[in-house]
Amino acid sequence: MVDPAHPVGHHACMLSIQDVTYRLGDRLLLDSASLTVRDGARIGLVGRNGTGKSTLFRMILGEIGAEQGRIDLRRDARIGTVAQEAPGGPQTLIDFVLDADTERASLLAEAETATDPARIADIQTRLVDIDAASAPARAARILAGLGFDEDAQSRTLETYSGGWRMRVALAAILFAEPDLLLLDEPTNYLDLEGALWLESYLGRYPHTLIVISHDRDLLNTATTEIAHLHARTLTLYRGGYDSFERQRAEKLALTAKLQKKQDAQRKHMEAFVERFRYKASKARQAQSRLKALERMAPVAAIEGETEARIDLPDPERPLSPPIIHISKGAVGYAPGAPVLRELDIRIDHDDRIGLLGANGNGKSTFAKLLNGGLTLETGNMVVAEKLRVGFFAQHQLDELVPEQSPVEHVRKLMGDTGEAKVRARVAQMGFTIEKADTKAAKLSGGEKARLMLGLAAFHKPHLLILDEPTNHLDMDARDALVTALNAYSGAVIVISHDRHLIETTCDRLWLVADGAVRPYEGDIDSYRREVTGVGPKSKSARKAEKPAVTDHTTDLDSKAGSSGQSTAARLKALEAQMNKLHAGIEKLDVSLSDPTLFAKTPARGVELSKLRADAEKLLAKVEQEWLDLSERLEA
Repeated sequence: MVDPAHPVGHHACMLSIQDVTYRLGDRLLLDSASLTVRDGARIGLVGRNGTGKSTLFRMILGEIGAEQGRIDLRRDARIGTVAQEAPGGPQTLIDFVLDADTERASLLAEAETATDPARIADIQTRLVDIDAASAPARAARILAGLGFDEDAQSRTLETYSGGWRMRVALAAILFAEPDLLLLDEPTNYLDLEGALWLESYLGRYPHTLIVISHDRDLLNTATTEIAHLHARTLTLYRGGYDSFERQRAEKLALTAKLQKKQDAQRKHMEAFVERFRYKASKARQAQSRLKALERMAPVAAIEGETEARIDLPDPERPLSPPIIHISKGAVGYAPGAPVLRELDIRIDHDDRIGLLGANGNGKSTFAKLLNGGLTLETGNMVVAEKLRVGFFAQHQLDELVPEQSPVEHVRKLMGDTGEAKVRARVAQMGFTIEKADTKAAKLSGGEKARLMLGLAAFHKPHLLILDEPTNHLDMDARDALVTALNAYSGAVIVISHDRHLIETTCDRLWLVADGAVRPYEGDIDSYRREVTGVGPKSKSARKAEKPAVTDHTTDLDSKAGSSGQSTAARLKALEAQMNKLHAGIEKLDVSLSDPTLFAKTPARGVELSKLRADAEKLLAKVEQEWLDLSERLEA
């Protein structure tokens, strides 16, 4: 429990977690877990979904108590977190954020009624000390960073949806600057622009920060230490998330090596004892080895984590490009009020496109148009015959039937197919036998997301549109999604605040802004500089008046007007795709090199082998296209 009677030292330590044990029902979440958080530390708390990260936060906040152990906070430390309930009411956004600094709000209220000259002087002095005059400007900057312009900041909370109001709650706690800031998946309600801004802001946070996140870029940018909650204990690693992954891999390899060495020593000693224990001249040595065997403590194995699995079946037959072509299109929700105008878009059968642009600019509208949920108000849209589109969006999680299991959801799509095939398909989505029969209402957010992804890709679509697919996925599941998308041979359009997902799966970026969709000529790093206001803007941002005309060239003969520049762009995209495939194959090789893989999990070994073969096949195809284009360009 949090014990204010035993505060930790003021200077060196902000928080001390000592030998904490906690059970949730009959399940042991924490077992003698310990962690020391120094004052000013910025820590990322990571671990698989369901390991107890949010529960640990509730214990630090004093909402629940530990079964054993203690949690001590620095004396007089202000602790803050984002409330789970979205704020509401008639208060304006800027006033709500300003009120989060309770000392400033209290002093200003008292200043209105104070009559004692000495007290008035004290109030004004303290207001100067806390820089109260600059507070409105600082609150406005935070709100702007999270997507609220000056006009939006003066609107009331009740005029916004729950997701936007959660952003306001985040802005308020950032403005309050508590001594210990606890953030639980803070990017879940943000778009990419807000996530990039938050990365930069938290990287400069002046006090102690602990953040639960599965966003590796946020963890690499904003944290300097990683606390790993695994096997019911906490282990602290120095550095960001990439450094943590390297250190943990080295630790796993070293443990396996030590186990192997100790097993060899044990077998050698046992063989000696067995051979000489009854031989008088060797009896003493045999007895010595018996005692050594008894004293030999086994090297504790690091408990492995079962890999997440996501399978995206390839289209049965690729369609001739383009699969979608839009010219001079306009689309919206009300006649005469288009959200997007002058759309000139071409999508080919193997495109990998990441959509950029702040929420509210039309990314979801564009996705609905491509999915058939909206029709053009003006212009022309040609769709390839027999085109199948798979669509995933976060709001679809609510469309799952709560009382039905994954097996029942899949059975509805498979008609009279036998039970064995239905369950095999559910297993391909990554569900164990137990989870396959669990009602949707009792599945975790990540499990629901994996089910919806599986359902979206069920009919082997030619185009897969993913709108924020990673919100409820842990790090392993996100990596599995990256692997699945890179192995998938159809076209992909991704809307995500997960920078890593876009960088590793998309070879082109489109910017949705100012009522248009146009190619973005920079990369995510240049886009981040634009969003955070650091560094020069890209050519795309400077040419905002030009609508999108894609030069993406797959078949030169079918695009007689294509320029050498468009071919060069395609070559560059193919090179990027080859690099990603090489990296994916290397990662699979590392997993397949594990000598225990086929012994412990033969099905997983077969699956990884198939993934590698598919990746090799795709790589050969991409390399051949690159060679063909290179020869034509030279000619």
